[in-house]
Amino acid sequence: MTSEHKPTTLGWLGTGRMGAAMAGRLVDAGESVTVWNRTKAKTAPLVARGATAVDHIADLGACDIVFVMVSTPKDLEEVVSGPTGLLSAEGRPGTIVDCSTVSAATSAAVRTASTEAGVDFLAAPISGNPHVVAEGGACIVASGPLASFQRARPYLEQIAKVAVHAGEEEQSRLVKLCHNLYLGMMVQALVEVTSLAEKGGTDRAAFLEFLNGTVLASDWVRKRTDDLIERDWTPTFTTELLRKDFDLGLGAARSLEVPMPVGAAVYQLIQSAIGTGLRDADFLALYEQQARGASLTQDGS
Repeated sequence: MTSEHKPTTLGWLGTGRMGAAMAGRLVDAGESVTVWNRTKAKTAPLVARGATAVDHIADLGACDIVFVMVSTPKDLEEVVSGPTGLLSAEGRPGTIVDCSTVSAATSAAVRTASTEAGVDFLAAPISGNPHVVAEGGACIVASGPLASFQRARPYLEQIAKVAVHAGEEEQSRLVKLCHNLYLGMMVQALVEVTSLAEKGGTDRAAFLEFLNGTVLASDWVRKRTDDLIERDWTPTFTTELLRKDFDLGLGAARSLEVPMPVGAAVYQLIQSAIGTGLRDADFLALYEQQARGASLTQDGS
């Protein structure tokens, strides 16, 4: 990275589980990072590692690049173009890099507001849970002006192992939603075949050990195997957040006239899981729905 391309300061807005893991990689890389979160106490671990916390979103306007990581489209609009958002300050960042998972329509609206305020906007959603991010294994797909991507790329590559430019507009939003749709469908397929093997008398751990040795194995399933064996649903990505992404992804499919029969079925299973008390559990808890349907007991019998 050449000195003329390195901004003096980076801002980070949103330090929940994912935001904290991502900002932490920049802090640990020695970057100057200023952070804000609605619940200020959540910035404390980053401050202890070397970040600086501010009390108001507008205080991030002094930064050259501000990264945003929030949960919903409404949150994104509020923190960027709302009455007290990034664009409300007298001083504004040169570039906003939004890493949230939101709809293309919301992204386009926020991009328009940013452009009109003289601020570049890059949509850069991330794939990976907080543990994957902390280990440097996440992937980022970005869209927006190529020049904005090139300015942000060194920092995106400090956060993730891969940073890909997918287009000049909102393409990255759909790419990320496609990823999360596939993830939900993959997990449902995994818990279905696992429960079938169990119901036939095979130990869950033995089946997963076999599966992880085949060509169908993946790093993600290997990393989550112990959680599935132990039925540990400590959230990395909640069932409720997965439902939000299915809402957005299936909405995009309707607008583009793309049939999604498997995705539509999995959406209903996600909804059922939420309705039976698994809203805040890790989405791998789709296994619980499947186990109940298969009349499997806690010990798998």
